[in-house]
Formats: sequence, C-alpha cells, structure tokens
Amino acid sequence: MKKYTIICASLFLAVAFTSCGSSEKAYRKMYEKAQAAENKTATEQPTEEVAVVTPVVEKPANETVVVDNTDNVPVRQGKYSVISGAGLKSFSVVVGSFSVQANAEGMQGQLNNKGYAAQVAYDSATRMYRVVATTFDTKNEAVQSRNQLRSQYPDAWLLYNQQ
Repeated sequence: MKKYTIICASLFLAVAFTSCGSSEKAYRKMYEKAQAAENKTATEQPTEEVAVVTPVVEKPANETVVVDNTDNVPVRQGKYSVISGAGLKSFSVVVGSFSVQANAEGMQGQLNNKGYAAQVAYDSATRMYRVVATTFDTKNEAVQSRNQLRSQYPDAWLLYNQQ
C-alpha cells in the first residue's frame, strides 16, 4: 500500500512540474514581448495630434429665420403648395398642423365660419397640412395678426413662403 501511495505522489509531482514549466515559458515569452514593445514606444518620439473641434449648431431645416429679422420675431420658411384657398402671400399665420388633410380642412371650415379667409397648405418636406388663418405681404402685419390670434390659438406661428 505504501508503494502505491508513493507511486501516485511521484506521478502527481511529475505532472505538476511539467505543466507549470510550459505555462511558465509561455508567460515568460509574453512578458519579454511586452517589455520589447514598451521599450520600442519609449524610444520613439511621441507625435502630437491636434484635433480641431468645431461646434455643432443645430437648427431645424424648416425653422430658419427670415433675413428681415430686425424685430426678433421667429419665422419658419419653406415651400408650400396651397391645397384649398386663394393663395399664400409672403408672410402667413399658421394656427394648426395636421397629418390628415380632412382634419386640416375641418379647422379651415371653423376659421371660415369665424370670418377668416383660411387656407390649407401642404408642406412636402414634413408631409404636414398647415392651416393658415391669415396671409400678408409684410411681416409687421403678419406679426400683429399672429398676436391677435394667439388669444384663441396660443401656438400660432409665422410662415415665410418661398416662392
């Protein structure tokens, strides 16, 4: 029985020492390789990279301001085609936006009953139907009309139609 224990112990030790030796060699090779790479980068002259960062100015495409912005009133601009109504002048007051044409025409009917010459215009860029309550040639008239309409339509905004 003692012989069997001694043989098993010696076999275990032989396996343990041979397996550690091969791992140790692999670790030694990896260590030497890392040291060589570190020495190589230490001897090289570091090159400085200068990154130029330009600030990003986000402004929605249809939320641009018209050149005549001396009164600081924001105006959206775009190309709109009139679906129903007499036609848009340069500056218009938009009181509603809908993705469904029937909803826009319903609001147009309500505005017409109140005495406005409302129109429905289509914005192909956003695929929205805009309900225009009033339209003017000058911005000042449109701003005054928008301010009056905001009592009933608080989200009314100005539109500059690019013709």
